[in-house]
Amino acid sequence: MNNAATATSGAQRQKKPFYRALYFHVLVAIVLGILLGHFAPSIAVKMKPLGDAFIKLVKMVIGPIIFCTVVVGIAGMGDMKKVGRVGGKALLYFEIVSTFSLVVGLVAGHLFKPGSGFDLTPAMIDSKELSAYTTAAQAQSTVDFLLHLVPDTFISAFVTGNVLQILLISVLFGASLAALGERGKPLIELIDKTANTFFGVVHIIMKVAAIGAFGSIAFTIGTFGVDAVIPLLKLIGAFYMTLAAFVLVVLGAISRMLGVNILRFMSYIREEILIVLGTSSSEAALPQMLNKLERIGCSKSVVGLVIPAGYSFNLDGTNIYLSMAVLFIAQAFNVQLTLAQQLTLVGVAMLTSKGASGIAGAAFVMLTSTLLVFPVIPVSGMVLILGIHRFMGTGLAIVNTIGNGVATLVIAAWEKELDRSMLEAVLSRQRAE
Repeated sequence: MNNAATATSGAQRQKKPFYRALYFHVLVAIVLGILLGHFAPSIAVKMKPLGDAFIKLVKMVIGPIIFCTVVVGIAGMGDMKKVGRVGGKALLYFEIVSTFSLVVGLVAGHLFKPGSGFDLTPAMIDSKELSAYTTAAQAQSTVDFLLHLVPDTFISAFVTGNVLQILLISVLFGASLAALGERGKPLIELIDKTANTFFGVVHIIMKVAAIGAFGSIAFTIGTFGVDAVIPLLKLIGAFYMTLAAFVLVVLGAISRMLGVNILRFMSYIREEILIVLGTSSSEAALPQMLNKLERIGCSKSVVGLVIPAGYSFNLDGTNIYLSMAVLFIAQAFNVQLTLAQQLTLVGVAMLTSKGASGIAGAAFVMLTSTLLVFPVIPVSGMVLILGIHRFMGTGLAIVNTIGNGVATLVIAAWEKELDRSMLEAVLSRQRAE
């Protein structure tokens, strides 16, 4: 069936009542979780396993879905030059936009000055709670990171759930399968059917997304509460205003060049955004994003390469967090950074933002790594952010998700593998809704 016809017929289907939609269920769950966390924190903190279980369910299928999607996409291309071209374009886009997001964070830090007025000295800070993060940050150098790209065994990449390792295996397997030509077609068809099966599993898992979002947000509010937010409200407010400006202005401008309205695109992925909002994990939306971007008109091969790679190399929200957090700590300790030091900071952050991929609490570890190689700013100042990191982590995860969606549209259009008629049909449906 023609893709455009499929999208058009889908747009003409009768809409479900809003109260039966996944996004509505997740939104209600988030509100209930906030209320429980605020009024009954002792009960709310016990809801954590609900959120953890949902995220584990999603992570369970991420590896197989990435493997199947990438292998079928590459094998379907049949041209390794094209694979290299798509990967090269994606990395070029990632680095340009990542650098821009780091600069945006620096500009916002100077504009809002969220750390001014603290007048701290290192002796005033108890940094014992940072030991776990500094250990994790010191444990992985750039060389270690590159070596870590190669799994110990084929299976171990899937056992640990390391996205970059799975991506490497998938590219190699897909290239080998493409080289087989006609002999490889039966296996390609089998893997494609396997991918559809796993997407069916994701569909089932998403039925409990509201429960997972409720558990995660209830735990967050119940554990930290508003008391942790109020002293640092200036930083949180400035951070979210910067994220909103980046999405609407920067990603909005990039989308507009493609003929896409960023607000309509965000409406299209609203369920994924709300899932990330509830769980504070962009990985929770990864399988659905793969599916949604294919349905909007991007080719399977482009989606399969760009989205998994973007989760490690295209972290727009994380980059804004890094540069703003570093400036916040510097301002809190009255450390004046020269222009050269700030440019160095951008370069260091570009490296450390990749080096912590796959580590628990990755954004906070990235911040620690950046400060460890930038000794003019006291690492102990991270204690100020420790209590509000989860609140900031939610925002950066949402922007990472939106940014990777826009990146996929860009690369698909660049490769002339974006079905414009399908794109228009899907976004027109969002306008109608």
